[in-house]
Amino acid sequence: MRVVLVQGDITAEAVDAVVNAANSSLLGGGGVDGAIHRRGGPEILAACQDLRRSHYGKGLPTGQAVATTAGRLPARYVIHTVGPVWSRDEDRSELLASCYRESLRVADELGARTVAFPAISTGIYGWPMADGARIAVETVRAARTEVEEVRFVLFDAAAYAAFEAAVGDAA
Repeated sequence: MRVVLVQGDITAEAVDAVVNAANSSLLGGGGVDGAIHRRGGPEILAACQDLRRSHYGKGLPTGQAVATTAGRLPARYVIHTVGPVWSRDEDRSELLASCYRESLRVADELGARTVAFPAISTGIYGWPMADGARIAVETVRAARTEVEEVRFVLFDAAAYAAFEAAVGDAA
């Protein structure tokens, strides 16, 4: 698997699947989630509403992943995953790693070969960027998957630098 780092807008990535750092409601929010819903259009929200009515009445559990259409995005699918809120008192690293593993599992079920990830949980959920980058890179590299390329699409230079360091450390 090839790991690629991109500084930019995840909603502009032409890949098989874009991973959404969703909230458990699946109905949109801020940050990456809001951007994906805005750019992807009402098709994504409608698909998420269908998921809430059918399988996820109480919302998508933290660490799990589920796919929908990508709507108007230049991707085929959106894989929604709910990252954990960072805690000083409780180690939630396994839940964060599960977001990456489960997203790749769903990507495999879809036949996706290129997947773009944001830095899950490192925004409003407060996960320290360097640690989030380490968990992301280690988990993706260790995954048993048919995905050929993982792109980490980072919003700013600081996030890019943290992922660049994590890729170097994991090499």
